[in-house]
Amino acid sequence: MMSELFSLKNKRALITGGTHGLGMAMAKGLGSAGATLIINGHTEEKMNAALAEYKAAGFDAHGFLFDVTDEASVAASIDNIEQQVGPIDILINNAGIIMRTPMLEMEASDFRKVIDIDLVGPFIVSKHVGKYMINRKAGKIINICSMMSELGRNTVSAYAAAKGGLKMLTKNMATEWAKYNIQVNGIGPGYFATTQTAPIRTEGHPFNEFIINRTPAGRWGDPEDLAGTTIFLSSPASNFVNGQIIYVDGGLLATIGKPANEA
Repeated sequence: MMSELFSLKNKRALITGGTHGLGMAMAKGLGSAGATLIINGHTEEKMNAALAEYKAAGFDAHGFLFDVTDEASVAASIDNIEQQVGPIDILINNAGIIMRTPMLEMEASDFRKVIDIDLVGPFIVSKHVGKYMINRKAGKIINICSMMSELGRNTVSAYAAAKGGLKMLTKNMATEWAKYNIQVNGIGPGYFATTQTAPIRTEGHPFNEFIINRTPAGRWGDPEDLAGTTIFLSSPASNFVNGQIIYVDGGLLATIGKPANEA
């Protein structure tokens, strides 16, 4: 049946940074398709609040606190998850940070911190989850890329470097692991309406107007807009899709934009 192509029943999905924002939106999408949710975070308070929200929505959710940049902690946590919850069938590498600082003002230590979390973190987590997937000869890995995987923007040099690197890491992971029946793809979200973007989404705010005019769909993305792509790349429907980055951006990357006076 067609519905079985997109079913995640009896599958377990690990979502790093899944306690809030787009990570939570993607996790809820996976849960709605039947997946058991394994949520990673780094603060107990946020984890408890997130798990309460997942469970209130009827999802089977489990929480594990670990730092994605600490390889020893990641290795131990993945082992614990495999033993306590079961095999990890799906990995969403979503945890990340951004620092908006002009290059001339940015400390090298801050640049390295962004690279460490946004690029090295997905490498470490994928490496340890991948060992299990390779043994089982099955798995889905989704790296959360960005518009900055393709475009530059003032003040986000470290973030753009990390997300550009993550795009290429995705392709290389697919190259190495496709023979084990592991599909590795990426999602590049456009500009989404979240609590973090709320201050700049007010009517009349210059950036709000810029995004609405720059995006052919004429709006910010709703976090729920990510659910379909996440489910697709996590399900049997994408078994021959590998090494691709799907941009969920309302058409932003497809155009150079329009003149300010054009309707």
